[in-house]
Amino acid sequence: MSEMISFDSATFRRVLGHYPTGVCVVTAVESSGAPVGMVVGSFTSVSLDPPLVAFFPAKTSSSWPRIEAVGKFCVNILASDQQPLCRQIAAPGPDKFAGIVHRVSANGSPILDDVVAWIDCALDAVHEAGDHYIVLGRVVALEVDRPERPLLFFQGSYGEFSLIA
Repeated sequence: MSEMISFDSATFRRVLGHYPTGVCVVTAVESSGAPVGMVVGSFTSVSLDPPLVAFFPAKTSSSWPRIEAVGKFCVNILASDQQPLCRQIAAPGPDKFAGIVHRVSANGSPILDDVVAWIDCALDAVHEAGDHYIVLGRVVALEVDRPERPLLFFQGSYGEFSLIA
């Protein structure tokens, strides 16, 4: 059953923009050895048993099909001082990883230097959801590298969380 929608996409974005999201970079290494990455602002834990996480790439993403083909990925949670790295990975271009220092996880995915934390995953499932996909990753390893404030996206801008004493 479909209901009449009484708002447009701009209103939808404006209202949901009042809810802050963390900023992550999902990374993988293609069979050619080339690293691939995409910025995601919608990432969440899903299940403890089994350990599952999810993110939601747009169907128009050019990076997601490349990551999906690998079948495994690492979610890198960015720190509040990593906005330049975020912008570099988000920008279109052939070499998003130029000058970006990283190491390779035991699962074979890039872990970016100085991230707050990383979650290494095997691709568990992909579901269609409107103009996006719901991607479930089965967590195989994870760690906090730098317990700092995460980079947040809120009302169209980047920022950080401030603790209230």
